[in-house]
Amino acid sequence: MIDYSTLPHHYVMCVDMKSFFASCSAVMMGLDPLECYLAVVSDTERSGSVVLASSPKMKKEFGIKTGSRLFEIPDDPRIIKVNPNMATYLRISTEISRLFNRYVPKSAIHTYSVDESFLKVDGTTRLWGDIVEIAEKIQDEIDREFQLPCAIGIGPNMLLAKLCLDLEAKKKGISQWTYEDVPEKLWPLSPLSEMWGIGKPMEKKLNGMGIFSIGQLARYDLETLEKKFGIMGNQLYHHAWGVDLSDIGAPIMEGQISFGKGQVLLRDYKKPEEIKHVILEMSEEVARRTRASGMAGRTVSLGIYYSQDEFGGGFHRSMTRETPTNITMDIYEMCLTLFERFYTGKTVRKISITLSNVIPDREMQISLFDQDSWRKRELGFVMDRMRKKFGSNAILRAVSYTEAGTAKHRSTLVGGHRA
Repeated sequence: MIDYSTLPHHYVMCVDMKSFFASCSAVMMGLDPLECYLAVVSDTERSGSVVLASSPKMKKEFGIKTGSRLFEIPDDPRIIKVNPNMATYLRISTEISRLFNRYVPKSAIHTYSVDESFLKVDGTTRLWGDIVEIAEKIQDEIDREFQLPCAIGIGPNMLLAKLCLDLEAKKKGISQWTYEDVPEKLWPLSPLSEMWGIGKPMEKKLNGMGIFSIGQLARYDLETLEKKFGIMGNQLYHHAWGVDLSDIGAPIMEGQISFGKGQVLLRDYKKPEEIKHVILEMSEEVARRTRASGMAGRTVSLGIYYSQDEFGGGFHRSMTRETPTNITMDIYEMCLTLFERFYTGKTVRKISITLSNVIPDREMQISLFDQDSWRKRELGFVMDRMRKKFGSNAILRAVSYTEAGTAKHRSTLVGGHRA
């Protein structure tokens, strides 16, 4: 049982721009984002391209949503298919953040993604009215200045603001949850993967323990959850009660942070050597992101997804080392071990790599059997500095210059898509 009277009661908004990419493209074409039938596709010339965003009417009437494929879009004259314009989307996102800054200081704004932000509006009610009035003003200004629709969830912390957004505000426009709403609005939630922060693998594990709803998770024995999942079990339990002590600007859901990269390949990869080349490039990117955050991790996960020509399928496996690392070749060698163990020789179309189980990168274990480890670590930081100063293409591994390499192409993209 949680005593909510002892917890902080902030005013936190989670602002989500509805179908952001599609809405921006619609406005640029002079269309109403809520009335048009528009899909943003990663490459309109390739039938297997992924739909990055679709307008609300495309979702509702044709069932086309993010992740659908171009060939799934019906041949209807009302439907408009466009390529992404990432540079413009990012510019509009920046301008919207400036609009938020009219209401709260920059330190009270946390940009969670290009189309979603958290705002802590404590202390501004004397200036702008109560919390719902502020939300209405922000929503109105975004509509008036950008012609873009948005939804706003309000809660006493970031977690409840986000859950309020996903589970209620996206249907109503603006909604507010308090701690007292948790039993009525959050606990009936099922399946568990509908809850922010619980993925399908975790849902499967919890189902195996007889937990099928958030209410059951909240009433489960905390000690048993901690014993099975460690700190994650503690977080799962408290999140089921709507408790989140993270502050604006802090990494959300601290302790669950991982660093990863997924890539849909531009073509089918049939040769194992070519697949390994891409794995090396991606290991480099995952290691760079981890180093940039001052973290190191112990668990490496490799996902290999087979081509539709092979009827899909694939594998996702992990392995854990004793000491944390953010060295590219350490991550690559763990990926290779998993690849050699589980790869069945089929054609590959998508790869993902994740480094999790992370801790701050404050110390390094020196091994007698690997006396060059500190040199490898420093080499990574040197390469990062060179790329930061001279551009991502300034220094590449040799595999990036082979036919299998993707790094050169990706360096021309913004957010993984056309600029």
